[in-house]
Amino acid sequence: MTGLSTGSVKERDITGQAVGRVVKAFGNLLQVKFEGNVRQGEVAMVQLDGLELKGEVIEIIDDEVKIQVFEDTNGVKLNTPVRFSGNLLEAELGPGLLTSIFDGLQNPLEKVADAAGLFLPRGIYLNSLDREKHWNYEASVKVDDVVQRGDQLGSTMEGRFHHNIMVPFTLYGSYRITWVITPGSYTVDTVVAKAVDDRGGEHEFTMVQLWPIKNAMQEGEKVKPTKMMDTGCRIIDTQLPVMKGGTFCTPGPFGAGKTVLQHHLSKYSSVDIVIVCACGERAGEVVEVLREFPHLIDPHSGDTLMTRTVIICNTSSMPVAARESSIYLGMTIAEYYRQMGLDVLLLADSTSRWAQALREMSGRLEEIPGEEAFPAYLASRIAEFYERSGCLSLKDGKAGSVTLGGAVSPAGGNFEEPVTQATLAVVGCFLGLSRERSDSRRYPAIDPLISWSKYVDHVGKELESQMEGWGPTVKKADKILKEGNEIGKRMEVVGEEGTAIEDMVVYLKAELYDFSYLQQNAFDKEDAYCPLKRQMPLFGLIKSVIDKDFHFDTHDQAREFFLGLQNRVKNMNFLPFESDEYRQTFTGIKNIIESGKL
Repeated sequence: MTGLSTGSVKERDITGQAVGRVVKAFGNLLQVKFEGNVRQGEVAMVQLDGLELKGEVIEIIDDEVKIQVFEDTNGVKLNTPVRFSGNLLEAELGPGLLTSIFDGLQNPLEKVADAAGLFLPRGIYLNSLDREKHWNYEASVKVDDVVQRGDQLGSTMEGRFHHNIMVPFTLYGSYRITWVITPGSYTVDTVVAKAVDDRGGEHEFTMVQLWPIKNAMQEGEKVKPTKMMDTGCRIIDTQLPVMKGGTFCTPGPFGAGKTVLQHHLSKYSSVDIVIVCACGERAGEVVEVLREFPHLIDPHSGDTLMTRTVIICNTSSMPVAARESSIYLGMTIAEYYRQMGLDVLLLADSTSRWAQALREMSGRLEEIPGEEAFPAYLASRIAEFYERSGCLSLKDGKAGSVTLGGAVSPAGGNFEEPVTQATLAVVGCFLGLSRERSDSRRYPAIDPLISWSKYVDHVGKELESQMEGWGPTVKKADKILKEGNEIGKRMEVVGEEGTAIEDMVVYLKAELYDFSYLQQNAFDKEDAYCPLKRQMPLFGLIKSVIDKDFHFDTHDQAREFFLGLQNRVKNMNFLPFESDEYRQTFTGIKNIIESGKL
């Protein structure tokens, strides 16, 4: 609707908020003429037939702004009124976030479905936190205490976690407590403390606070990650480790196992809280997560996974613009729990869909396109997002972390495309999923030949105490994998007889390491999760195979020995750890390796 004349803009309404009227529309991008004060990132409500559609100011030019609307804009016409809220796009934080399922704007989807039915209409915005539920609150401050942003006012139990109620992070300066509520059971909107600031202004604190989702909110010092995130997945923990507070990405073509790998990380990673951001993925995959998580048991606590999980659903069938907010919402919730000294894992699936939303909006803004029509600022946006992860040293001596894992869905599995390349430039670990490995039924389909981790040396210090020579052995095993791959390619051309026995032994060692150690059976209750205490002795066996100089007379003899050893190690992985049968099998395999004979 370009080139249309506009009606006059109303004066500021009685609440003091700026108001305006639509003058142009291009899909979910609206151009609005306004009067009053409007700021970048402010929430705007488009008033349409008794509904209000939420949008965000993304560009201001003189007395006109451009807003991206997070809902379907069908029915918006010239002079449609717009109300500016005065607030940035914010997340509502407090007790009750865990076990919740939100959309990209933090609407609780179960309550929206109860209110509106299975087909969710536009323009419905509900409170993110339950206002009726009572929480047992106990204060940790007293009258005349002086507090600052982020200081603890009290706490309540959210499941098995101590949920700290903190001084809102949007407040700066010092505050002297003048009143504290007695211990008891209260709703989140109950005033739990009162204070005065340096100027004598009075403030009331509840269990709820609002954080702008696109600004990093933290109180504490960023420190280097020092602890390993144990995942129970051998190829990750040994070959491609991840640190708590680190970053990793899992690019791969369709059907290579990104979702299955994310399920594994959600269930088994040694973190306190998991936040799953389904950003633009197919609804079927999200439904699978929603159905499974309430029934899966967390091996670390014995509770169901949902008790420590927040799920944000913004599927491919939902408005594209909301994908951007869903990623930032997940990160904001992760940062909130990090301020309590908890370890959080944020899984974003997928950042490619988020980048596509940026590309769509950039096109409508008529910005100069970059590679493959993505905006020129794509790499900096991705870097800004990943930089919000990390470890935080808090004032009370605790440390919290946000570990960020982004799934990338490159078209056709092309890792050279802009989103993958921009991500690889900022992450600390690259878990590249391979179509070839998934087609050959190798799980996980992480290709050790193309994947890498910058955390190997950091993790080495931690694991050397459990197994001497761990670091050098990992590097030696990686070298053998690469050499074995080259020898395997040559053997396809010249055959076994044209290959030296020494080279074939290297190839068979690489196959043994890959088949018996790097691969796991996701459907076997013993092999699906392999904790470090089980990985260490198993890797010790692999070390002895790698280090031993075997001698065979014929190619058949070498192949027969390694295939027999390979099957024994694989079958041992299915036995209960430290059972009598496991110990006997382990001893037998050790004797076979030492003797060089089956």
